[in-house]
Amino acid sequence: MFGFGRRKEKHLSYDRDREKPVIRASICNGEQVAGFMEKTGGSFSEVMKISTPEDLEEFRKMYGIPDDEEIEKVY
Repeated sequence: MFGFGRRKEKHLSYDRDREKPVIRASICNGEQVAGFMEKTGGSFSEVMKISTPEDLEEFRKMYGIPDDEEIEKVY
């Protein structure tokens, strides 16, 4: 039998030496997507859409990004 228990909070990870967290924003419509950009090549991997400040807070919690660390916005 399958049971539903409490959801365990799990931190996902990223390679801090190779990637940095960024928010990619559209100039045209203002849509924002959080993800990670490679420091050397500049390729972007999308994680989630950011519609509210709560979404950004969730992104920070998911990956253990401190509140005092600035997340760069790229266009």
